[in-house]
Amino acid sequence: MPTDESRSAESPARAAGGIVRRLSRLGWLRAILLHPVVARPGFWFATACAWVWGGVLGRFRMRRAGTLVVASGLPKWAYGRGGTTIGAVYLTTNNTSPRVLEHEAVHCAQWKKYGLALIPLYLDAGRDARLNRFEIEAGLAKGGYGR
Repeated sequence: MPTDESRSAESPARAAGGIVRRLSRLGWLRAILLHPVVARPGFWFATACAWVWGGVLGRFRMRRAGTLVVASGLPKWAYGRGGTTIGAVYLTTNNTSPRVLEHEAVHCAQWKKYGLALIPLYLDAGRDARLNRFEIEAGLAKGGYGR
């Protein structure tokens, strides 16, 4: 039987997964949410938020790398794992090898395609990167997940 702590740790992902599964049955809603007119402003909003977050915490040590803006020098608590892409901004301390940036550029394209809908979709795909469709598409080995 799950404890209160384990239930609270899984709750956001479980709730997002349930919502995503219920909404995915509504094809017309999916078409609206993923239409570029709706998704693109979500991408821009996520990019703006990440740009401010990365800029302030990284003292504006930012550079372009293809489609990405790389915000480096951030404290490790400011992002997940070795780095996190939000919109077009990759947040990290110093994990900026060309292979990792290729991986993160795919996440940038995913943000551009799905907009803010990427958040519940990513949560629904699961925490295990080896099974997460977004991490698989971005390339597990390039992202440092091995395979």
